[in-house]
Amino acid sequence: MHGEGTQQRRRNQNKRLRQAVHRHKPISKRGIQERLFTLAFSGLVYPQIWEDPLVDLEALSLKEGEHLVAIASGGCNILSYLATAPIRITAVDLNPAHVALNKLKHAAIRHLLDHGALHRFFAEADTRENVRAYESYIRPHLDETSRRYWDARNLLGRRRIGYFRTNLYRHGLLGNFIGASHLLARMHGRNPKKILAAKSLEEQRKIFESELSPLFEKRHIRWLLNKPSALFGLGIPPSQFEALKGNETHMSNVVHQRLERLACGFDLADNYFAWQAFGRRYATGGTGPLPPYLLPENFDTLRSRIGDVEVQHRSLTEYLASQDTASLDAYVLLDAQDWMNDGILNALWREIERTARPGARVIFRTAGEESILPGRVPDRILAKFTYDAEQCRALAAKDRSSIYGGFHLYVHKPAEAWA
Repeated sequence: MHGEGTQQRRRNQNKRLRQAVHRHKPISKRGIQERLFTLAFSGLVYPQIWEDPLVDLEALSLKEGEHLVAIASGGCNILSYLATAPIRITAVDLNPAHVALNKLKHAAIRHLLDHGALHRFFAEADTRENVRAYESYIRPHLDETSRRYWDARNLLGRRRIGYFRTNLYRHGLLGNFIGASHLLARMHGRNPKKILAAKSLEEQRKIFESELSPLFEKRHIRWLLNKPSALFGLGIPPSQFEALKGNETHMSNVVHQRLERLACGFDLADNYFAWQAFGRRYATGGTGPLPPYLLPENFDTLRSRIGDVEVQHRSLTEYLASQDTASLDAYVLLDAQDWMNDGILNALWREIERTARPGARVIFRTAGEESILPGRVPDRILAKFTYDAEQCRALAAKDRSSIYGGFHLYVHKPAEAWA
């Protein structure tokens, strides 16, 4: 009976993912692409989340006692929020692998011996000691579903928890995509890791121009990047591909621009996203930048507050429908709306408007630069929120991950200001 319940939950999760992504007939070219994407997205996608938590925190202005609801993804950002403010967080995700990763992180924060063990587990993520720590300190405290996920074996008989013995960040859909990108560069005599030796922004640009920029002049690489399936590894579904492309004539131009910003727009000493992209890991030896949740000064705070985070395997709209009117203070939607058709998008925003307290903040990112809401979400709903385009552009410019075209902040107005 338990197995039947698990299978039913998995079927429901797959159905919700299909509803979000599938927009075309199965026999059409776009329909085939959409179904290939949902197959790719069914496992671990993001070992690390690719939204900058410092930008999120600036926009959210979190206050003590507030209730934030977020799409969980890799779980880095919700923990970074928690380290900054004593708030309540509900994290939801349709991907069971992401739910299992979040619960693993929470159990590790609760039960590993000290910050050194946490750093070894998630910042280095490449030692046999992590597997022993899992067995002794984490596994006994996981729920059965999460425990089964990490104990599951592949065709070679290796357990998933072994990811933390062989560098977690080389695994998952994104890890495999970055690895394939490195391999492609090396086949052309280029080495993305060279940029990590730069000592200044000037050196970063010089190395980028010599090592990586020439790759985008290769005809076959330009051809490859213009295929929607080429970007599945970034978690970009076919529906988001055109939004990402925007007014550019070729997707390779967009990828070149975003990669240039990642490589040259921010000092490597402050940008752990660049370390992940070009080094396939965080900096070793405890000397490089890290997500806020892995910083030693935040460990005790996180351990004391981790009980204020709840993770659920369900859709965001489904969760919001279960909440009281005017009961929530902040919403983190990541880039999920880029995937949504109008029906799903409007159902989400009806629940956001209903559950938002006055002053509630909603943040999200888009592949393109502009907000996708005007013209799709009814004016009667959007009129209840303020949106400052100039402020959003300024926040987007600070996002060190450099993947997204736009960052957006909507603030719920008091009822007297709706007219």
